[in-house]
Amino acid sequence: MQKSSNLLHNLRVGLLGGSFNPPHAGHRQISLQGMRLMRLDFVIWLVTPGNPQKNAGDYADLGTRMTAAKACAAHPRILISDFESEHGLTYTAETLDLLTSKYPSTRFVWMMGADNLNSFHTWRDWKRIAATMPIAVFNRPGNRIAPLTSPAAHALERFRVPVEQAAILPDCAAPAWSYFPGTLNRESSTQLRQTRPDWPRSVEK
Repeated sequence: MQKSSNLLHNLRVGLLGGSFNPPHAGHRQISLQGMRLMRLDFVIWLVTPGNPQKNAGDYADLGTRMTAAKACAAHPRILISDFESEHGLTYTAETLDLLTSKYPSTRFVWMMGADNLNSFHTWRDWKRIAATMPIAVFNRPGNRIAPLTSPAAHALERFRVPVEQAAILPDCAAPAWSYFPGTLNRESSTQLRQTRPDWPRSVEK
């Protein structure tokens, strides 16, 4: 994660996982709003080596995505990590299990866009993810009703924390989740790849 093994102890930390292929202003907006509303000390972008649900041929190599993520984040409290690659991890549930075991005193929150909430019930061990740490769901254009209609939202409805109480979310026992309606940045990695012919596409070896 970082050279100092004590960096994350006794802190409130948001985890934003994804391919960041490429990273964009929406990732940064989610991170900054999460820090402000949940009083997080840091947000960590977990740059995945690959997503089992996506086409590997669309990916730039991990080094390119890490470098682009650092440039996009441009904030001392947004940390960029290749934790999953470093530890040979593929699935989010495995990643969160290892992080919580390595940093038991850290109050983690899993952060994701509402577009991911729509498909969350298809993730491997998604109920285990929800039971591991609180979840913060951020509005993404075209997905405003996901907290009302997605299968995972229905299953977790009774554990929902009102956004007005978002500051307590990192302190809540999982499962617990909140929906943040105020993030409306329209950039998406898919659209950026279509408009950026310079963005490399290759399978990392």
